[in-house]
Amino acid sequence: MVEDQKQEFKFPTETIDLPSKGKVYSSDSPLASGKIEIKYMTAKEEDILTSQNLIKKGIVIDKLLNSLIVTPGVNSDDLVIGDKNAVMVAVRILAYGGNYTAEVTHPNTGETQQIEFDLTACEFKEIPDDIDYSKDLELILPVTKTNITFKILTGKDESEILKEIKSLQKIGQTAEMSTRLRKMITSVNGDSEKSTINAFVETMLSKESLFLREEVARINPDIDLSQEIDMGGEVVSVAIPMTTEFFWPKAGA
Repeated sequence: MVEDQKQEFKFPTETIDLPSKGKVYSSDSPLASGKIEIKYMTAKEEDILTSQNLIKKGIVIDKLLNSLIVTPGVNSDDLVIGDKNAVMVAVRILAYGGNYTAEVTHPNTGETQQIEFDLTACEFKEIPDDIDYSKDLELILPVTKTNITFKILTGKDESEILKEIKSLQKIGQTAEMSTRLRKMITSVNGDSEKSTINAFVETMLSKESLFLREEVARINPDIDLSQEIDMGGEVVSVAIPMTTEFFWPKAGA
């Protein structure tokens, strides 16, 4: 009796660096190495990208990344947002190359123009030397002198934030800023109770909210998704737009 043999195909993989250098993860996490292994996209992943059900649910990118991450015990939820952004760029470069054409708007005139970006030129932000990411991130707010601790948001946090924002929108409420602050802040004057954090966020001064967000922007590991381009003879800095063609370029593009 001849048994059917199932042929196994091995896909090429790449190990890429993360903007965080692994410093934001616990020492027992595979991500503490500052690297992650991903495989090249295949027709299977293109099927994920075109799934209307996943697109409607807003989870298509997470499903894509989870299908491509090879590092054992790691998925997109585990990555801090900046590292997740870097993985998305790496996935796109491996799949379709570094050239990416998108329509951008001139920040001063409002005119639009098709621009070809070089994704391979996107660099990581430098991580500040004065931050010990292995401990709770601490900040004393400038006006009230409140001592808070906060965390760098992960893909899981971002998913939970978006889910809560959508739920609030269904009942006619908008609370994006306070929702993010509640997820980001982990204690207030040493008190980590959710009720304490929620009450604090509701009365948080705008000046101190901005102070916290500026500190997060300063220390948050990330990839710089802005580039200087020539528009109408003027050099301007624009953010690279993440359109649907970022992962699904037109044939022949």
